[in-house]
Amino acid sequence: MTAPRRPDRFVAVLALLLLGVAVWSVVRPYELGTWVAETFPAWIGAALLAATYRRFPFTPVTYLLVAIFAAVLLVGGHYTYARVPLGNWVRDLAGLERNHFDRMGHFLQGVVPALLARELLLRKTPLRPGGWLFTLVGSVALAVSACYEIFEWWFAVAFGGAQAVDFLGAQGDVWDAQWDMFLALSGAVLAQLLLARLQDRQLVRMGEFQAAPSQPADA
Repeated sequence: MTAPRRPDRFVAVLALLLLGVAVWSVVRPYELGTWVAETFPAWIGAALLAATYRRFPFTPVTYLLVAIFAAVLLVGGHYTYARVPLGNWVRDLAGLERNHFDRMGHFLQGVVPALLARELLLRKTPLRPGGWLFTLVGSVALAVSACYEIFEWWFAVAFGGAQAVDFLGAQGDVWDAQWDMFLALSGAVLAQLLLARLQDRQLVRMGEFQAAPSQPADA
C-alpha cells in the first residue's frame, strides 16, 4: 500500500498560473466596480482553500476545476461577460444572438460546487457513491446557483444603470436567470457522471477514501 499523497506541487503550479491571470485581470478592467462584483467569488474561494489546505486538501481534479472557474471569473470581470472577445468571436462565427461566455461560467458554477460538495460529503459523512449522494450533490450545486441569482438581483436593485446591466450580462434574454440555473445543474450532473471515478481514485491515493471492492485504488 502506497503512502498518502498530497497534491502540493500541482496546487502550487495552479496558484502561480492563476495569480498571473489575476494580475492581468485587475490592470485596467472595463469598469472597476463591475470587476469587483464579478471576481469576488474567486477571491473568497481562493482565500478559503488556501486557509484550509494544510488540514483539508482537496483532490487535484477539484483544484483544477476551481482554478479554471476562477480564471473564467477573472476574464469576465476584466471585460464584462458581454464583451469577452472569445465569446464575441464564437458569436460571430456561429451566427449567435449573444455572447455566451457567461454561460460557460454558469456551467462551471455547477461543476465546481458539485465536486467540492461531493468530496466533503464523502470525507465527512457516512454517504457513499450512489443515488443519494448524486441527488444531494446536484441539489447543493443548484442551490448555490440560485443564491447567486438572488445576489445578482440585489446588486441590480442596489446599483442600477449601466453597472447593473454589465454585471447581470443578460444581453436582453428574459430567461437569463433560468438558463443560468439550468446550466449549473447540467454542470453538476455531468461533473458527477464524468469525473466521480477519477475523484474517487484520487481520494484513495490521498488516503481520504476507502475504495469499494469493485473499484480498487489502482483500477
